[in-house]
Amino acid sequence: MLNSAAAGWRMALRVVAFQAATVLATSVACLMLGPDTALAVLAGGGALVLGSLLAAWGAFGGGVAGAGVALARLLLGTAVKWAVVLAGLYLAMAVWTLPAVPVLAGAALAAAAFVVSMRFVTQRSTTRTNA
Repeated sequence: MLNSAAAGWRMALRVVAFQAATVLATSVACLMLGPDTALAVLAGGGALVLGSLLAAWGAFGGGVAGAGVALARLLLGTAVKWAVVLAGLYLAMAVWTLPAVPVLAGAALAAAAFVVSMRFVTQRSTTRTNA
């Protein structure tokens, strides 16, 4: 089969898992700086991981569709992702009063993990493309 929606969903889940593992490992490493710092990194990175998971679910959750529907799902998933990220960062810094720098560092780390993981996830993919 040529690059199915199920293969895209599996690839997106691998990226989210890589992000989550990176955030968890960094949060554990930040325990040396204090529990508030570790929780702040976890909150910031967790917001981005949850947003990525919801974006993947929105983009690939409906199965195979036409190009217009697929584009609409992708755009809606991206909008939901950033709404969740902004809400998570607001909650972490304004409501829970966690330190802002570790919250933002956790979010930046999760974003960097997304970019880095794409290299490894796409190399591992076994689906064919038309290109």
